Amino acid sequence: MRMLTSCVLVVFALISMVPPAHAQTSHTASTAALDAAVQQHVASAEADREAVARLLARPEVQKVAGDAGIDMRRAAQAVATLDGEQLTEIAAQARQVEETLAGGQSRVVISTTLIIIALLVLILLIVALD
Repeated sequence: MRMLTSCVLVVFALISMVPPAHAQTSHTASTAALDAAVQQHVASAEADREAVARLLARPEVQKVAGDAGIDMRRAAQAVATLDGEQLTEIAAQARQVEETLAGGQSRVVISTTLIIIALLVLILLIVALD
C-alpha cells in the first residue's frame, strides 16, 4: 500500500509539473518575423506616398489644382505627413484617378476633375486638422 501511495504521489507530482514547463515555451513571433512585418509596412506606406506624389506631378492635376486655387507645394508636403488609414485611402483614390487619366482619355472629364479636387482638399483638410 505504501508503494502504491508513493507511485501515485510521484505521478501527481510529474503531472503537476508538466503544465508549468509547457507554459514556459515561447509563443511570440521571432525577431526576424517582426522585422519583416515592419519592413513590409514601411514599403507599403512608401508605395502609397509615391502613388499620390505621381498623381500630384501630372500636368492635368496641376492644371485643375491651379484653376481651383490649390497650392500644389502644400499638398505635396502634406502627403509626407499622412500615415495609416488616411494614406491608404488617399493612395487608393490617387491610383483610381491615375488609371482613368492613363486610360487613353485625351481630356479630363468632369468626374475625374471632381475626384482630383476632392483628393487635394481632403489632403489639405487632414493636414490642417492634425
